[in-house]
Amino acid sequence: MSTQSAKATRIKLFSFNTPQMRAFHMSWFAFFLCFFAWFGIAPLMKVVREELTLTREQVGWCIIASVAATVFARLLIGWLCDRIGPRLAYTWMLLLGSIPVMGIGLAQSFETFLLFRLAIGVIGASFVITQYHTSVMFAPNCVGTANATTAGWGNLGGGVTQFVMPLVFAGFISVMGLSSFWGWRMSMLVAGAVCMLTGFLYYRLTQDCPEGNYKDLRAAGKMPEAKQTNGSFLDACRDSRVWALFVIYAACFGIELTINNVAALYFVDYFDYFKSMDTVAAIGTAGLIASLFGLMNIFARTLGGYFGDRFGIRWGLRGRVTWLFVVLFCEGVALMLFSQMAVLVLAIPMLIVFSLFTQMSEGATFSVVPFINRRALGSVAGIVGAGGNAGAVAAGFLFKSALPWPTALLILGGLVTCASFLAFAVRFSPAAEREIYGEMESHLGRRDEPTTDAEPALAPA
Repeated sequence: MSTQSAKATRIKLFSFNTPQMRAFHMSWFAFFLCFFAWFGIAPLMKVVREELTLTREQVGWCIIASVAATVFARLLIGWLCDRIGPRLAYTWMLLLGSIPVMGIGLAQSFETFLLFRLAIGVIGASFVITQYHTSVMFAPNCVGTANATTAGWGNLGGGVTQFVMPLVFAGFISVMGLSSFWGWRMSMLVAGAVCMLTGFLYYRLTQDCPEGNYKDLRAAGKMPEAKQTNGSFLDACRDSRVWALFVIYAACFGIELTINNVAALYFVDYFDYFKSMDTVAAIGTAGLIASLFGLMNIFARTLGGYFGDRFGIRWGLRGRVTWLFVVLFCEGVALMLFSQMAVLVLAIPMLIVFSLFTQMSEGATFSVVPFINRRALGSVAGIVGAGGNAGAVAAGFLFKSALPWPTALLILGGLVTCASFLAFAVRFSPAAEREIYGEMESHLGRRDEPTTDAEPALAPA
């Protein structure tokens, strides 16, 4: 099936009239809610830690569990998108994923809390569906920006939850008169219920691709049968570029997941400013500061994808990869600097700079992903997306150990800096460069000459 002619070449931000823009808005909103629910418990961990008498090691296991299941879920969901389409995949993800989000309120011990935390991590696979849906809806000249914006606004949920969930928690306590025992449980019930409602809306308001739904297109003979996608996952696994991007995404999104999990506790435990506060005030203030990291997703990830598109238009696919190296390298340096900040007034601006490069790296990564293997788009997106969670799982072991958390962050910064050089392992043939150049030329109606035979480019729009 060819959907190239129907792909959108512009992002009409305030439109909801076309299937492309409905997919754009519904995918980022659904991912936002999934991300919100995924990390909704993180800013409340001080209360949970005290109630369930969790040790440092047990908190570390909870951090690991929150991202571990997502590794496998992302691998599966990418393949599933190729088979049933993003509309049904997202609908079922939201409906089923809301159950453990609401159910974590039933936890009465470390073991049951850990199991629910593990199950909640499955909704993190929603990211892959978001990237898949926008990749099939938007043309090469703007697909990086579309991917980065929907993912970035979705990731924003990880920042919003850092200050909204403490407010919801405080509301249940001060307005409704509930105890802290019920406060955090009811807060998670609300988060899960909203996810479930959005699942029904996604089914009603979206379609799989510009021409319609995969089921209808296959019935009309306009698209290969689902069973013909079985080999796509193996094709993706055989491509070394996919695994280079797997590690790269571990070094950016994996770091973001880790910071979302530890930031509130990190500020409470390592900065004297919070020592004299009561529990509710400390949770609220630390959560508000920690939210700054996630709130940068309002624009930072979009910038990564936007400049990926600009570099791609000017210098071809090689330009996208070069941009990816630059921002990932800067992320590693910024993280090392943040880890050495011992004064809150210095740590906050450094956190913002570090966040900027982290999220631009994520956007830059998925400005490259759609061009690796289009016949296995879901599988490629799933494997690379799983890399982010694999990185978070690996980082989680540092925070479970006896290492001081500033030292753990310093080590992670050094690893990210080294991982940035893997960008140069992501290479494209001259034929692939010419194919993408021709496609952009067709969409944009221009015939600018490429700069070289190997690296076709279009003049900046």
